[in-house]
Amino acid sequence: MFSPNSLLSLNSLYFLLVLVSCFSGGYSSSSSAPTKIGKGYRLISIEETPDGGFLGHLQVKQKNKIYGPDIPLLQLYIKHDTQDRLRVYITDAEKQRWEVPYSLLPREQPPASKQKIGRSRKNPIAVSELAGPELIFSYRVDPFSFAVKRKSNGQTLFNSSSGGSDSFGEMVFKDQYLEISTQLPKDASLYGLGENTQPHGIKLYPNDPYTLYTTDVSAINLNTDLYGSHPVYMDLRNVGGEPFAHAVLLLNSNGMDVFYTGNSLTYKIIGGVFDFYFFAGPTPLGVVDQYTSFIGRPAPMPYWSLGFHQCRWGYHNLSVVEDVVENYKKAKIPLDVIWNDDDHMDGHKDFTLNPINYPRPKLLAFLDKIHSIGMKYIVINDPGIGVNSSYGVYQRAIANDVFIKYEGEPYLAQVWPGAVHFPDFLNPKTVAWWGDEIRRFHELVPIDGLWIDMNEASNFCSGKCTIPKGKQCPSGSGPGWICCLDCKNITKTRWDDPPYKINASGLQVPIGFKTIATSAVHFNGVLEYDAHSLYGFSQSIATHKGLQGLEGKRPFILSRSTYVGSGKYAAHWTGDNKGTWEDLKYSITTVLNFGLFGVTMVGADICGFYPAPTEELCNRWIEVGAFYPFSRDHANFYSPRQELYQWKSVTKSAQNALGMRYKLLPYLYTLTYLAHISGAPIARPLFFSFPAYKECYGLSTQFLLGNSLMVSPVLEQGKTEVKALFPPGSWYSVFDMTQTIVSKGQYFTLDAPLHVVNVHLYQNTILPMQQGGVISKEARMTPFTLIVTFPSGASEGQAKGNLYLDNDELPKMKLGNGYSTYVELYATLNRGSVKVWSEVQEGKFALDKGWIIEKVTVLGLGGSGDTSALEINGSPVAPGASNIELNSLEQKHLQDLEDGEHKKKSLMVEVTGLDFPVGKNFAMSWKMGV
Repeated sequence: MFSPNSLLSLNSLYFLLVLVSCFSGGYSSSSSAPTKIGKGYRLISIEETPDGGFLGHLQVKQKNKIYGPDIPLLQLYIKHDTQDRLRVYITDAEKQRWEVPYSLLPREQPPASKQKIGRSRKNPIAVSELAGPELIFSYRVDPFSFAVKRKSNGQTLFNSSSGGSDSFGEMVFKDQYLEISTQLPKDASLYGLGENTQPHGIKLYPNDPYTLYTTDVSAINLNTDLYGSHPVYMDLRNVGGEPFAHAVLLLNSNGMDVFYTGNSLTYKIIGGVFDFYFFAGPTPLGVVDQYTSFIGRPAPMPYWSLGFHQCRWGYHNLSVVEDVVENYKKAKIPLDVIWNDDDHMDGHKDFTLNPINYPRPKLLAFLDKIHSIGMKYIVINDPGIGVNSSYGVYQRAIANDVFIKYEGEPYLAQVWPGAVHFPDFLNPKTVAWWGDEIRRFHELVPIDGLWIDMNEASNFCSGKCTIPKGKQCPSGSGPGWICCLDCKNITKTRWDDPPYKINASGLQVPIGFKTIATSAVHFNGVLEYDAHSLYGFSQSIATHKGLQGLEGKRPFILSRSTYVGSGKYAAHWTGDNKGTWEDLKYSITTVLNFGLFGVTMVGADICGFYPAPTEELCNRWIEVGAFYPFSRDHANFYSPRQELYQWKSVTKSAQNALGMRYKLLPYLYTLTYLAHISGAPIARPLFFSFPAYKECYGLSTQFLLGNSLMVSPVLEQGKTEVKALFPPGSWYSVFDMTQTIVSKGQYFTLDAPLHVVNVHLYQNTILPMQQGGVISKEARMTPFTLIVTFPSGASEGQAKGNLYLDNDELPKMKLGNGYSTYVELYATLNRGSVKVWSEVQEGKFALDKGWIIEKVTVLGLGGSGDTSALEINGSPVAPGASNIELNSLEQKHLQDLEDGEHKKKSLMVEVTGLDFPVGKNFAMSWKMGV
């Protein structure tokens, strides 16, 4: 949904600076701060702990008052948590400090602070190392610094020593200002540190600002703290042609600026603790596996969620929604899920229905109709609860005392219903109340998922507010996001006006601007100042619990605000984007970033949220969006209609691109399973599969689905071809499998007329596909085809693939419950002998469903087109003795103009008329003619 801060852009810089000045009495620029603050700390003791860790104490060397007094004594805890994860934790040795609640993100608690500081080493050696299986922690005593090295090759991954450098100083630890830095080699490629819109692509760009603080600011604002906070980065280095990746997580929910210069990285944080986790990798897939093993694996997703979704803010009544569904059907464009923004609500209030525009009897009849064919229905839900004494949700909330407080009373804000209070999802009573409200609403309307928006949290006002007397608020005319409460700025506490100003909203606005006042209080006295960026995360957990408790089904939740671990509970979309070519390009980077963050079900608003896209842009956007993990068209209230059927040309592009998506659904669903068990992103950068190929380290205009399916879209206006990078090997077009590209690692210019998107499959792969359809429920029951790819013209080769199938309503996505099947697929080529076979685990579910493989297509074969000696499951099949046919066709190579070398002849062989049960092992072989 559009919101006031979506207007925040460079054009409003002057206006905001005036606002900021009025709000906080002016602000000091962090750029004017000294480069170095103090002289750091000295290590005064270190000892081994019973759990195998090490506990030390640090004493400040020279106190200063820049950004407040230093904390004089710190506690250091180091532990190799697992074979490939190292934790370095630094906090106040004498007072408990805020950190991410262990109830939200479960992890081992460090030892409690000691009242008396022992000195197990009165004279600690100048340099010491604490080695684990993969990583080595080393430290220096005075001034204290630490380094993390890779054990296998001694490479330094993190080093907080300034070493006399001018680029950063020693560690700083104050109540409201923490600073620590690391040296970096110039050839390190860094990724992550979101959420923001990165104009330079997926690689972090030196001297771009990276501020982490959840904020309702439109995604059109570049290099600005957006809806989520993910203080983690992946570092990929190429050492003598060998790639090594690792990741660094700073588990801290307070607002922070991260300064990346190209040869160093500095954190400046306004509270909390240093709680670092180092993940050894050394492959990109290994890194996300280790990372999501710690923060939580990506959530299981229902099969239908991989279908296409249609939404719009401005479906004024039910008949409009019915027309949209009918028009998709007439246009033969796939559609699985229809959404409502807040149009269905009564006065924008959560868990209500508008009795006039969405009368319940008619809505229930509509839902019965779409549910009967497998379609689903999802509605929006904002966290702000309207202040209305006749509103049952509000009454029950007050009775249960679930709201965030300010000076002992529920904090008053304004969102779409007008005056609201915000539920405190850190309070167990709130979680129970929220679940009950979800249950009540589900009894009213059988929704299939929830869309939780505005949960940064967004507020149309700032400061301490009261409901005005004698006037209606909001008035009902004009934009609904204009603050109409009577409000006063809050600057009286250090929580509202901290000494260090992070670059909030890209303009150093006060951290309480258009959100909950940072001196407001959560359950158990927790300050909003500390917990702010956890709001959407905690709401996702509560919503997941509430939905799963309804019928025991697998929940689907889409959340705008996210934090470390959100992917365990929710999907994400990239927020309020613009219908521009630039935003289309930026969407790929943001989607890929969230894969690194462990939020693998992610997509952008297709065709842009606002303003109106051009027809050409919408054509190209659906060609990209059809391959986002989460594929949804969504538009703003004030934009013209942009459903895919609104233009004949876009209809054709949608039929083509979404038609392919629906054929690929079994592959996408298998990727969802692999994400859930290993963290592997569904959409991922090319360097995940080609980490040694440096040319793809910064590539942000193409992406992979899984290991081997590459999307190379048109991202520029007026173009009918695309220049795409192909890593070394053989690639096959999935739209025309006779088309082959053999690359040495180079760019190729591909034809891409308006309705064409280039999607290629890499060698050594087995891709499961089905026949598609316009609803995933029907597409899922069609016969399977296996696409097998070998290196073009090779005499020897191996290919692998897999397929996961289950009852997607069950909450858990796993084997062993009797309602799932997993198939490993294999193929070999050995001097003209081709063999394809499967190894099935727990085949009963697939057998009960009756799924069959009816065709196998093998690409890249050498030899003549003649085939012989066909065997099925060890038995020869005589020509003409069954419905099985083998047909071969010569493949065409795209010849690069600069490469005059002769291309090897390659063949595509199709085996049709098969009837292999998916749930049963099969083996098939034949010989190719010489």
